Amino acid sequence: MSVRYRDISWRFLKVLHRDVVVAKRLWKVNFLVPLLEPAFYILAFGLGFRTLIGDVDYAGLKLTYVEFLAPALIASAVMWNSFFETTFGSFVRMYYQKTFDGILATPVSLEEIIVAEMVYAALRSTAAAAIMVAVLTPLGFVAFPACLLIPLVAFLGGMVFAAAGMIFTGAIPTIDMFNLPIFLFITPMFLFSSTFFPMTDVPVWGRVLSWATPLYHVVELTRGLALGAMDSDPWVSLAYLLIASIVLGDLALRSMKRRLVK
Repeated sequence: MSVRYRDISWRFLKVLHRDVVVAKRLWKVNFLVPLLEPAFYILAFGLGFRTLIGDVDYAGLKLTYVEFLAPALIASAVMWNSFFETTFGSFVRMYYQKTFDGILATPVSLEEIIVAEMVYAALRSTAAAAIMVAVLTPLGFVAFPACLLIPLVAFLGGMVFAAAGMIFTGAIPTIDMFNLPIFLFITPMFLFSSTFFPMTDVPVWGRVLSWATPLYHVVELTRGLALGAMDSDPWVSLAYLLIASIVLGDLALRSMKRRLVK
């Protein structure tokens, strides 16, 4: 199914504005999780693991486990928020609420709807990351002023996961089946993308698989900005996320257009 890129114009901002207006009605609930999540993790791991895990060696630094973990929590929030928005959220708007059908009755194109959905998901993940940065910075787990660049990384990473979620939305027939990509795609990344442990002592094949995941690069960039040091080249991670957002974005448009244009 070909994508008509010439049909994408500023009109996608109208759809984006619609999503933002709807989100304002539940903004207190939506942002309660990123507000409290880092506090719960820091409290749980700080109290539970401080006597079990010693210092963590990362990029030449000696870190407590909580210091190592905290930036990865921000990166993980980017993944969860963005992916869930373009899977469950977009599926509900598409299939149950028939929102897409209503918008298509206007001059807005299908491509503009999908682009707006992905940008909205990326903005949600950016807002969640910004809230978590605001919580973790006063606690000393994120360095200022470098942390001000973390929302930019969050938006780029959010676009990657938003596109990935939209690909699954275009392919999965029922909402119940989203458990499969979450179990087979999202959960392994959450566990094995340098989130909970550094990759230095992992076998080579494990490091290669971790490097191939987008969450690894979001974690590395976020951790680098939070700590002032990182194990990998930041420009490589930025290039990876940029290329992934373009490639997956194109696949997302094709997947959704194949589903909706029948």
